[in-house]
Order: sequence, then C-alpha cells, then structure tokens
Amino acid sequence: MRWFPTRPVETAFSVPSGSPFVTAPEGTWRLIAEEAHEGSLNMALDEVAAETAADGGPRTLRIYRWEPGTLSLGYHQPADTVDWDYCEREGVPVVRRPTGGGGIYHDFSGDISYSIVVPAEEVPGDLMETYELLLEPVLDALDRMGVPATVAERESDAIHEPACYLREVHPAHDVVVDRRKISGTAQHRTREAVVQHGSITFARETGRHLDPFAASLDHDDFEDRVTSVREEAGDGGTSIDREEAVACLESALEEWADAEAGSWTDAELERAREIEREQFGTEAWTRRH
Repeated sequence: MRWFPTRPVETAFSVPSGSPFVTAPEGTWRLIAEEAHEGSLNMALDEVAAETAADGGPRTLRIYRWEPGTLSLGYHQPADTVDWDYCEREGVPVVRRPTGGGGIYHDFSGDISYSIVVPAEEVPGDLMETYELLLEPVLDALDRMGVPATVAERESDAIHEPACYLREVHPAHDVVVDRRKISGTAQHRTREAVVQHGSITFARETGRHLDPFAASLDHDDFEDRVTSVREEAGDGGTSIDREEAVACLESALEEWADAEAGSWTDAELERAREIEREQFGTEAWTRRH
C-alpha cells in the first residue's frame, strides 16, 4: 500500500481534540470485523473512527451491516424525496449520512458496507486520487469474490437523482461490471481525517431499494443499471455465499493496510452513543434540508 503525504483539504467539518482514546504507533491500522448496528450508530462510529485517527490512534478499517435494513440519505438530499409514510408503515429507519450522494437502502442481507478512516495528511489532497487509492482493496475484494469489477470509465445519465443507484454513474467513485453498478462509495473530509465509506450489493433487492422513495420508480430501470455479487460471481453467484464474500473483503482490506484485528474501546463506544443521541439519531438531523 502507498501513501502520499500532502496538505489536508479543509472543509466545514472539524474533529474535536482531546478524545480519550488510546494512541497507537504511527501508521497502525486495525480491522474491525463485520458487526451489525442501527444506521444511526453506524454513522456515529465512522465519526468516532475519524476522531481516533486524528488524535493519534489507529487508522480504522471496518465492515458492517445495517440492522434493521435502513435507508441512508445523502447529506444534501431533500427530505421530501422520501416516502415517510411507507418507511413508518414498513418499519424502515432513515438516517442521513455526512457524505453526499443519493439515498440508498442498505438491506441486512443484501448489502455489505465498509469504511476506511485515515488521517487527512496521509492521503492525497486531490479527491480523485484519494478515491482511487482507497478503492484499491475494494476492487481486490471483488476480484477475490470472482466478480470482474472496475471503476467506471465514463459517466452515465441519471435516471432519478435522489436514488443513489439511479444517479449518474461517475468515474470517481462508482464500481461497475459491464457498466452496471455493483458498488458505490462516498467521502467525508475533516481538517484532520478522511472517512471513505461505501457498500457492495451482494444481492439485489429491487423493491426494497425503490419503495422508500416518494417517486414511483421503474423496477426495470433499476435492474438494467444495478448488478450484484450473487449475479456476477462464478456461475451466477452460486459459488459464493454472503459469509464468504465478507471474508474476501476483510482479507483484502487487512492485507492492503497490513492491519491487525481490532475492536472499539469502551471510550469510543460511549462517544459514539453520544454522537448518535446528539446528531445521527435525531429528527432534526435526518429531516434537515
């Protein structure tokens, strides 16, 4: 793995200093194996990982699932693009990410999510270069799953902007198989840290992806635009199950960063619950804009 120390990019976000987390030797990475949390806590844990990295703690690689399945909205996404009655009726939680892009439904079984968190000074200041660098282990993982995925080479027109997988396909952060999207990623930069998180579609659940949106969306459009590990791996995906796919992602991340198995400290979990209560778990944050 290679790093490009540069001047970090400044944004409107900042990481508080003085966090009570254990420091680690420079360059230390930890891999937190797949765990399941509510969406609001998953987003809070990414913020905590950024605080930890900024304060001299380990850089974090994590794999996680959403329990229950959750609709995550992009930072700037208007709240009125969501069918709130449907989400309440069907028990679909909604959370707003600190990253941009459209909304995406993270199915408990059909989605594999990950985050890569690193001090800002250790990655390129150029956004495209950072995406390219941090997508390396994801492409390696998909290759291990038997999926011939690549970063998109050119843009495709948007079908429905509020839906992540129906937005324009972008060469910076979309991973495709024959121009059909299988993984998307987004980046959140503070002055001190970078969080790049994304999800891999293991099994395509068309209705679950589209029904939480206020607009009536065509299932055929979605299936023409989106594919999955189950569809692409080996003989129609029959050669790999979700557990094996997760293991491929964990091993690719671990080897890429020379990471060690790790876990959250008690202080980090306490801090994550605080962030969840004050931000990601609140109606004011979720329904903003």
